[in-house]
Amino acid sequence: MEGTLAAIELEVETAIVLEIVEGTLAAIELEVETAIGRTARSPMIRDAHDFRAGIHDRKLRKLTGRSYSALVQPVARDYPLSTMRPGDVFFHNDVYLSEGGIGHLPDLCVTVPVFHDDEVVAFVQAFGHHDDIGGAVPGSMPSAATSVFEEGLMVPPIRLWDAGVPNEAALKIMTRNSRMPDSLAADLDAECSACLMGARRLGELFARYGRETVEACFDTILANTTRVFQQELLSKIPDGTYVWEDYAEHDGVDEPKLHAQRITLTKVSAGDGVTDGRLILDFTGTSPQAKGPINHCANYSDGNFLAKWLAPILRNLADSPERMAELDVNEGVVPLIEMKFPPPGTLLTPIFPAPTNARTFVILRLLGVLAGVVAKAVDGKMPADQETIRYTGVYGTDAEGQPYLMREVLGGGSGGRYYADGEDTIHVVPDSRNIPVEFAEARWPFVVESLGLAVDSGGAGRYRGGLGYEKHIRMLRDASFMSIADRSLLACWGVRGGKAGRPFEVVIDPGGPNERVVDALADAEPVRAGEVIRIRTTGGGGWGNPLERPYDEVAQDLAWGKISAAGALSDYGVVVASDGSIDVAASDELRASRASGSEAFFDRGPGFPALAGGRTHADVDVL
Repeated sequence: MEGTLAAIELEVETAIVLEIVEGTLAAIELEVETAIGRTARSPMIRDAHDFRAGIHDRKLRKLTGRSYSALVQPVARDYPLSTMRPGDVFFHNDVYLSEGGIGHLPDLCVTVPVFHDDEVVAFVQAFGHHDDIGGAVPGSMPSAATSVFEEGLMVPPIRLWDAGVPNEAALKIMTRNSRMPDSLAADLDAECSACLMGARRLGELFARYGRETVEACFDTILANTTRVFQQELLSKIPDGTYVWEDYAEHDGVDEPKLHAQRITLTKVSAGDGVTDGRLILDFTGTSPQAKGPINHCANYSDGNFLAKWLAPILRNLADSPERMAELDVNEGVVPLIEMKFPPPGTLLTPIFPAPTNARTFVILRLLGVLAGVVAKAVDGKMPADQETIRYTGVYGTDAEGQPYLMREVLGGGSGGRYYADGEDTIHVVPDSRNIPVEFAEARWPFVVESLGLAVDSGGAGRYRGGLGYEKHIRMLRDASFMSIADRSLLACWGVRGGKAGRPFEVVIDPGGPNERVVDALADAEPVRAGEVIRIRTTGGGGWGNPLERPYDEVAQDLAWGKISAAGALSDYGVVVASDGSIDVAASDELRASRASGSEAFFDRGPGFPALAGGRTHADVDVL
């Protein structure tokens, strides 16, 4: 009996320590991000929160799952752990030397080793999107770049701080290449200091429990993720092979065309769907690398970064939204996802020095491709498409003659789900925000005349896609407008009878004498003082037949201003009477007269035929 009680007590104690370690890791990660947000200077980091932190063990495995992060592999490749010292800070942003962890040069990464008994036991890392790192245009994202050399300063892994002493020469070189040297210097200082603080916190955890105990907890944390994903999520996908593809629409150099990203997904198991369950993702069929900057270097470290980037999509297979929110993504997902890349020279395997600054067009699309191919396997029980990143902004000189740069990463609507509408104006970056109007107007020479939801932008469906933003900016001085955006021709797709959302659009001087539509890839579109820039971001795709959406839900959308009366008629077959009420009899008659729809499982919207030779859907869209 005493032996049994002792075993139970030991098991309980072990579980408690595991929970403490797991909670401490999450707390350290959050504390590092909070410190960066409070001490950084650039609006992109401080206000928009376009950065994230991560904690990795000495085996370079990501332990935390609150957010995706870069990799430690390139640092360990160039600097053996035995050569590292307390107070070291490593830095890199070189896309081709980052092992796939950095997508474009404005993403700067700092890595700090954690020590216990004079040995490296872990790493604290942060990377984020910074204002400017040089290159051909302000913001370091030239839309017509044909070489990475046009995109800014490339820095391979270097020791930026040596045993607590900053490398002033390297900092001078980096800030000299930036159009915003003060904010760059301040952001780097914030990130280095925050990661050093996080390393101290993590060192205290090792000192409290000892290396053997803490590292055993690390192994258990990752093993638990592997088990949960295998049993709760991958088990929902029947064993078999499924194929789907989606497209980027332009690369800034060639005329718009379909740049395909294809996934052949094979689910394998021991036969019961769970035991030894894993996914094989084969990207064969992806288009050749683009001339312009939409390429993404995915084929490094066996696709380690891409596996962790894509894995959150699988959480949509959870039994409930509440359970989905509980599931983190860490290194535990990597053994479950095998990557097969095509030979060098494709969008996912570009050859140096192919440009990459707009690689979001590819990695965001891949999230949708994985969602789509899984949807084919599970009878559509995955969200419809979303496109929640695009960069817009203005730059010029202010009233004092000083140069300024304002960039914002406005979100968009998420896709409708098989149980609920999509969410309005979300962003794929955790905790990200649009820039506060009060701050923007105090700092830059423009007025934000309105910011709200883009009416009718969500794709129609039994469950409607989430709405995008509509923002009106009136310039007070002549300036230049910039945009790095996709989904301006090809909309966010709907699934299982749902319709595509409305695409991205920018109009300058709407309703005025100089009204003009701006290309979604623009580096320096002139805007005169007094002109308005109207930005409408993407709506998510719809899920299910919109003619099945209950009248009370359509009425609620009308009351909340999410759809117009015209949209209710055209998208949902709902007739709105002159008093604003729904004419049920007329609506019933109209819905009965509507055609049942396409044979395709996906709806790509009206822009697809223009780039697909008149085809309304791709061959892979049919089950």
